[in-house]
Amino acid sequence: MAKLIILEFPDPRLRKKAAPIEAVDKSVQALIDDMFETMYAAPGIGLAATQVDVHRRLLVADVSSENNNPNVFINPEILAKDGVTVTEEGCLSVPGYYEEVERAEHINVRYLDRDGAEREEEYEGLLAVCVQHEIDHLDGRLFVDYLSEAKRLRIRKKLEKERRHQSAVVI
Repeated sequence: MAKLIILEFPDPRLRKKAAPIEAVDKSVQALIDDMFETMYAAPGIGLAATQVDVHRRLLVADVSSENNNPNVFINPEILAKDGVTVTEEGCLSVPGYYEEVERAEHINVRYLDRDGAEREEEYEGLLAVCVQHEIDHLDGRLFVDYLSEAKRLRIRKKLEKERRHQSAVVI
């Protein structure tokens, strides 16, 4: 397994729409393992392949406090959603920033699991929010897109400033 590099906003690669996975093979399963290692190390509760510069429709999630309930979603598709919940969201691609976002409270999702078996499940609560957040990544959207233009610009400028300071050479 390998820890992958997580792209950060405003990297334009985060806006690329992910392509479907045609076959679940050993390379996809190795990517799944690498994504879990990366997500747990970050630490986070969800990670889309787009965030690690792999533009394929794959996401991993684990909302358990013990990191012992891993979920894999290959080619996820939300079939139905209902209810409304507002949750404070953060993102591994927008480190250090948290804002309230409105999402569906319940979702019905069709996807392939780690072994390529087709599944259809209903989710609610934090896992439903997480899956919606990560599917947004696969579609080239970030949680900051739900914010006002002013807030999005403020976050972008602060992150760019932090990166400039981190990359400065100290003599």
